[in-house]
Amino acid sequence: MDFDLESLVNVEQTFYDDGYKDGYAHGRIHGLIEGRALGREKGFEMWEEVGFYEGFAHMWSTICEKRATKEDTRIVHHTKQLLDLISQFPKVNPSSTSASDLDIPRLFRQIRSRYKVLCAALGIRPTLRVNSTSSTTSPTPDENEQETLLSETSPRDDRKKVWPTHPSRSARQGGDDLSF
Repeated sequence: MDFDLESLVNVEQTFYDDGYKDGYAHGRIHGLIEGRALGREKGFEMWEEVGFYEGFAHMWSTICEKRATKEDTRIVHHTKQLLDLISQFPKVNPSSTSASDLDIPRLFRQIRSRYKVLCAALGIRPTLRVNSTSSTTSPTPDENEQETLLSETSPRDDRKKVWPTHPSRSARQGGDDLSF
């Protein structure tokens, strides 16, 4: 009867190697699936932010075109630079390009910085809020928070107002009744 004592000596290593191979194969499959899901989620968050910046820049570009004052040349310059950076941001998966050709985090930082510069030129406080919770579970801001949010994004008082604001009809008449 032949009995191999060598296999008994390395029994722990054999089980370890088998478990490692199984775990590696399992992790590779599930890591790929989870990585794709995480990539989609983070990509959506980035494009949501870039879309906000693009809409913001287009809005202020249109407003400055309508007003056309000398003060607005800086604002127009900053909006054009922001829109130029946004146009360089990839709209498809750049996996086929080499890593040295495109630096997405660097470009994203430049876009954020240019947005902050534009906000400084406009005299408004930049809002860089990332919605980390779903919209169904997020609480609605109360009136004090809404007033704070409105005051953060309102232009400085020393500039000419873009849209005239008039008190509501009930405030002019002194009544508090609301009719719809």
